[in-house]
Amino acid sequence: MSAPDTQQRAAAERWFLYHGLPAVLRPGALLRRVWTRSAPALAAFGVMMASSVLIVAVTGKHTIDIGGAPTRGEWFALFILILVVPAAATVGRVVSRIESARLRGIASGVSMAVAVLGGLVGGPSPRLMVDLLIEGVVFALIFLCTATGIGSITGWAVRVTVDNLALAGSLFARALPVMLLTFLVFFNAPVWLMASIISRSRLWLALTFLFVVAAAFLVTSTLERVRPMLRSDDKSPDDDARLTGTPFEAMPDRPKRVPLTRLERANVVVVLGISQVVQVLTVAVVTAAIFFVLGLILLSPELLAAWTRNGSASGQILGMTFPVPQALIQITLFLTALTFMYLSARAVSDAEYRSRFHDPLIDDLRLTLVARDRYRTATAVR
Repeated sequence: MSAPDTQQRAAAERWFLYHGLPAVLRPGALLRRVWTRSAPALAAFGVMMASSVLIVAVTGKHTIDIGGAPTRGEWFALFILILVVPAAATVGRVVSRIESARLRGIASGVSMAVAVLGGLVGGPSPRLMVDLLIEGVVFALIFLCTATGIGSITGWAVRVTVDNLALAGSLFARALPVMLLTFLVFFNAPVWLMASIISRSRLWLALTFLFVVAAAFLVTSTLERVRPMLRSDDKSPDDDARLTGTPFEAMPDRPKRVPLTRLERANVVVVLGISQVVQVLTVAVVTAAIFFVLGLILLSPELLAAWTRNGSASGQILGMTFPVPQALIQITLFLTALTFMYLSARAVSDAEYRSRFHDPLIDDLRLTLVARDRYRTATAVR
């Protein structure tokens, strides 16, 4: 039995990275082609830094600080800020579809150049050395996530969420009962008073606590369902057909699964857990966004003063000041956590959600483990 050639092996490694299982790769494989594999993240960061240059050019400030009615330039800066995340995600996705390693390398170089130029001209701080230091840390994190496989897991989870937006809409419809509950919470003066008084750091501690509790419940329930798959070494008759057209089509299979390492088991659990958390969190964020817009529509200065005892009409997000009440920002974060907790419990007990999202996800991972067996067999050291 001949070993796979370099091109076939590289294609197999890309396939595993695309499916969020970097732990399957042979030692040292993750350290290869880090520069080209980092191209999507570098491109997204380059878009963000380019938007920072636009904001500085229009407002003359290195950060957004709008305490009253926005001027025309500040409205433009807010518009750019709203578009920057979708634009960065779109550019990153386009770059990720580039097959040529040479073109990917060029994309990485251009993206880094744009990001550095953005730091020199319009970084988040008026101090040049601080901006360059921040960029250096971001570059290091991007390359670290690429070299450790964290980036591939995150990218896989995002793709699964995007591909299942219709299912997320179905889950959103099931969130209507909790929306009624949060409606009562939203129109509750003591809750608004709490949101106005509590510090952002204390609020983040509370939100982290709620998130960890709900995520632990979701991941534990997922682990119980995936454990039989990790223990089983059964093969499916249609595995050959499903792997047709992949780098593993011509690789030999073995009747029994190669035992998974602890790192591979952890990778499978992390992939399933993150996919569940991201899916539920997406619906929770959309639900909270609805109430945020509702607050912008209904809140008048008089109502805000009555509910918050003359709370601030301006709020901060990531160190930037916006003409949005601080209490509205904080109560939106609180509603996000409450909705996430409810949907986590609902996702575990909802049979339709499991059959349409969870079960196909587990079956796809089972097929990925079949491909892993073929890869391990073909690349075994002789």
